[in-house]
Order: sequence, then C-alpha cells, then structure tokens
Amino acid sequence: MSEPPTPLTVLVADDHPLWRDALVRDLEEAGFDVVGTAADGPSAVTRTRATVPDVLVLDLNLPQLRGDEVCTAISDLSTRVLILSASGEERDVLAAVKAGASGYLVKSASPGEIRDAVTATGAGDAVFTPGLAGLVLGEFREMSTRARTDPAPAETGSPVPELTERETEILRYVAMGMTAKEIAADLVISHRTVQNHVQNILGKLHLHNRVELTRFAISRGLDAPE
Repeated sequence: MSEPPTPLTVLVADDHPLWRDALVRDLEEAGFDVVGTAADGPSAVTRTRATVPDVLVLDLNLPQLRGDEVCTAISDLSTRVLILSASGEERDVLAAVKAGASGYLVKSASPGEIRDAVTATGAGDAVFTPGLAGLVLGEFREMSTRARTDPAPAETGSPVPELTERETEILRYVAMGMTAKEIAADLVISHRTVQNHVQNILGKLHLHNRVELTRFAISRGLDAPE
C-alpha cells in the first residue's frame, strides 16, 4: 500500500490577527501543515529561515519590512512565496515578482482560490490574480527588449544547450505564460509530467521558481514563434 502524500508545509505572515488566524484555520482544515505564523517582516524572515516551509504566504505591507524585502532576504532558500495582498497596484505586483515572489493574489480571492494557489505555488507554478499574469509577462518582455538594445549581453536569443528538445518545447510554452495544465492539454501529456519537466528545467538552469523561469525564457527570445 502506497504512503499518503506528504502535506505541503506553509508559513503565514500577516499583521492582521483575525485574517491570519482564519487563513491558518482554513489551510489546516484543508490538509496543509502550517508550521508557523509571523506578524511582521523581521519575524517572517526569521521563522521562514527556521522552518524552510514549502510555501510562505506573505502579506505585502508588513510592519518593519515589506513583503518584497522579505522575499529578497530569503531568496537563497527553497521556499516559494505567494503574496496575498489587499493591493493590486502594478508597482506592488512588479516589486514583489522582481524580488522573487512566485505568485500574487489579492485578498478578495475566495478561500478555495487561495487554497488552490498555495497548492499550485508549492508545485512550482506561477499563480496570479486574473489580469496580473499579463502585466508580469509584459514587464518581462519590456525588460528583454531593453536588454537587446544593450550590446553587452551576447546570450540573448541563443539556444539552451542544457535542455532536451522536449524541455525546450515546454520552456517555450512557459514563456508564453501558459499554466502546467494548459501545457499538458496542448502536448497531450499529464499535468504531473509537465510539472516534472519544469522541475528538471529549474534544476538544470539553477533557477528557483516558475517566475524566474519565465523571465529567463523571454530573455532568450523563446516567447517568439519558431
């Protein structure tokens, strides 16, 4: 008889006690292993480093240290960060993503959407409130365009020799902003197979999350038609 899957470990950082406690209760009832909470930025950093959870659910506007600053402070860890914020402002979203957040959800999301987002973040997917994914992709493309006007980088548009043909194919889909489920449907393979390929690609390229992978793919021009 096979062992049941190990639950995702989660740490919740938010300075509103009622919201934080309700979220923790909901996640625990859904089967997540909540390993701790934090009410300010420094505590979020300290407790994340102490527990190294699979996912840090992080409010953007924490006292003493903002969410994007927390992301930067734990960027060397394997923990993936899901921002859960009242703000959907462009500057806040881009600051969080550039600091290393794997996803960004506004607090108006339903409990089910939040649970699904935590699961997807733990699996390595990039999760965004509808409308924000396009914003992030657009920013990455602008960054890539600016880089291509700079004569210094020589790698832009070059192939990725570390990857197999199938991995490069999946990386192209990632660059177009497609989710693992969408890629699986298009390639007629399982969602789990796509996730395994993405994890292998991350390992080969020494990247930490799907957002970094998307940025890398766009910088190599892989979002353009072959």
